[in-house]
Amino acid sequence: MKIVCGSTSRGIAQDLSKVTGAEFIQASIKHFPDGEAYVRIEMDSLDDDVVIVQNSHPDSNLVEMLLLSNAARGLGASRIIMVIPYFGYARQDRRFNPGEALSAQVMLRHMEIESDKLLTVDLHKPDILKWFTKAPSKDVSAAPSIGRYFQGRGIELVLAPDIGAAGRAAEVAKMLGAETDHLIKTRLSGTEVNIAPSQVEAKDKRVLIVDDIISTGGTIIAATHELKRLGAKSVTAACTHGLFTCGALERLKAVCDIVVCTNTLESEASKISVAQEIAQAL
Repeated sequence: MKIVCGSTSRGIAQDLSKVTGAEFIQASIKHFPDGEAYVRIEMDSLDDDVVIVQNSHPDSNLVEMLLLSNAARGLGASRIIMVIPYFGYARQDRRFNPGEALSAQVMLRHMEIESDKLLTVDLHKPDILKWFTKAPSKDVSAAPSIGRYFQGRGIELVLAPDIGAAGRAAEVAKMLGAETDHLIKTRLSGTEVNIAPSQVEAKDKRVLIVDDIISTGGTIIAATHELKRLGAKSVTAACTHGLFTCGALERLKAVCDIVVCTNTLESEASKISVAQEIAQAL
């Protein structure tokens, strides 16, 4: 097995190489003056299984991924396994308005042309993999990685931002021997909303909020203010995919005691590697 990465996900690819013992290959990526990508895997042949580790976000990385797969196939790869740490376009899984593209389906159908197996990490809605029909696929949970990172750090309560994410929070809490719950929003008036745990008291506890994606951070920021008002000792925010749009990371750091994410998207907050979970899935 050989592990190839392009201009993104280098950290995960290198970690994956260390965990599996597979050779790491950094592909050469250039761009022509008109913006088109040039991709080359500088090997004479690849007569082996090839794992391509590459995000499909933003759009330029999606193009790189497809070109990397084609390049590997041209070098004689026996199988192409795509590992997509952060899958762009995964959240558009239905047509909310007439005339919209079914983005998740489009991306998956193109990926199955270029690969023999697909691994993703914490898809917002894992059931979109039903559209990847011609080869095996699996969505890998980052919860074990997050749980390991927080072991021994005194977390007493793990919260999900909503009931839909309660399973992830419960998995992390089990590893930490902590209580678990989900946040619930209660509208007090036309302009005022209360955010608090649905059942468990946060007073005098070290709280960890776990989500799959943090984008603008609005819910986490509001929840942190409320949890501290309720007497929480500390509030830590953790997620798999740290998009941190519109300056969200700085705003989160201003209210949370700690903000961390996995290395599916690389930033200063990327303290947790998901390579071990991906290696197990491979």
